[in-house]
Amino acid sequence: MRALIAVVTSVLLAGCASMGGVPATDNTARAELRTAAGQPAGTATFTQVGSVVRVVVEAQGLPRGAHGVHVHAVGKCDPPDFASAGGHFNPVNRQHGALNPQGAHAGELPNIEVGADGKGRLESTTELLSLGSGTTSVFDADGSAIVIHAAPDDFKTDPTGNSGARIACGVIVKK
Repeated sequence: MRALIAVVTSVLLAGCASMGGVPATDNTARAELRTAAGQPAGTATFTQVGSVVRVVVEAQGLPRGAHGVHVHAVGKCDPPDFASAGGHFNPVNRQHGALNPQGAHAGELPNIEVGADGKGRLESTTELLSLGSGTTSVFDADGSAIVIHAAPDDFKTDPTGNSGARIACGVIVKK
């Protein structure tokens, strides 16, 4: 019973926190992922509660295997190589990699595993970026994008984790 009361209290408090003139949707964002050929490659949703951002990537039409996933510093996804998205989102100038003592970039996320059917799902949380304002906001002057890479991230090699070419990209927009 105490657990139920705690859950209900948390939900009510979260609802109250979203009041006060700020719509609840200010803590959510979305990206429509596309391949270099312009084909749909899935979606990414971002939801912030407190200092934690939950990221859910639903991928489709991608090659089987593990792929690096990163938030990139610029909200542009110009094909064919998505270089317009810039480097990894790294507002506090750290090195790349959760396994690197000088890391990790704010835009680092776990790898996504894509099955033989071309579909994959990634669910993760991070406190290294935000959907609000301030230094770690993905909504800075030039926005941000989410990129899926051809190879898995090794979580240590600076600056990219050896994750290879960019195979899907989506601009992150407020929902």
